[in-house]
Amino acid sequence: MPKTHVEKKVMINAPVEKVYSVISDFKQWRPWSPWMVMEPEVVVDISEDNKFYEWKGNRIGSGNMKVTNQKENRWVEIDLNFLTPWKSYASVRFELNDKGDKTEVSWIMDSSLPFFMFFMKRMMEGFIGMDFERGLKMLKEYVEDGEIKSKLEFKGRDSFKGTKFIGIKTTTDMSKLGAQMSSDFDKLNQFMKDNASLAGGPVFSQYHKWDIVKQKVEYTSGVGVKDVPSNLPTNFIVGEIPDASVYTLRHVGSYEHLGNAWSTLNSMQRNKEFKYNKKIHPFEVYVSDPTQTAPKDLITDVNFAVK
Repeated sequence: MPKTHVEKKVMINAPVEKVYSVISDFKQWRPWSPWMVMEPEVVVDISEDNKFYEWKGNRIGSGNMKVTNQKENRWVEIDLNFLTPWKSYASVRFELNDKGDKTEVSWIMDSSLPFFMFFMKRMMEGFIGMDFERGLKMLKEYVEDGEIKSKLEFKGRDSFKGTKFIGIKTTTDMSKLGAQMSSDFDKLNQFMKDNASLAGGPVFSQYHKWDIVKQKVEYTSGVGVKDVPSNLPTNFIVGEIPDASVYTLRHVGSYEHLGNAWSTLNSMQRNKEFKYNKKIHPFEVYVSDPTQTAPKDLITDVNFAVK
């Protein structure tokens, strides 16, 4: 069977003893788990010694984890068994590197895919890697601040009033997405500041393609307008998002945690919780003005067009 290996790291501004106390105690996993956030109703049972953990869900499947070995403030080893949607086993290891008043955390997983899924090896490593990155961001906040600045509100089926827009279409590395999108919106905001009378719709990003293997993303950053001006800069585009029925998942919190909403909606789509309309690419609408709103209070509606 094809072997898989995933390893991601994060630097946490806390001493190693504090980080170890969280990672080695399953009772403290739920707030920062990148999977539990996707299904609030999931049933979780934890043993009295906090070293065995099992879950039963629909969206995220079912399985169990057991701490098999650990060295205080150094590492924790875990056996991970998936029972549904298919049976598989993984060996998980957290390594902690003491950096004085900081701790470098490595999250490592070795597993294998069923033989009939050999062609999905690199894609699965990409998806799991993205989950690990989401989880490590939340672990960092949980340890440093005692809370996660990311909440999901399942608004459900809604209607989106279409809009004409001007925007910038970009392809970039996933690791550079935040910086590149910030640059795109700086250009759009400057243009709209000089042409304020054109504003007539939402500020949004629409995602056209995610290449998990090559770690590339193609997207459009846009601003809804009443009319299309004739003095657009050469790198701007004109487009339209039509009226549509959508499934809306609202994210409240920092933009760096928006992956929680996107991963949840992708999981819901795979689970056939709604019928996805492929003719309209998914998009996120920025309800809050980030220049006037604290990161923990930012509201973003992520929308999947549905049939």
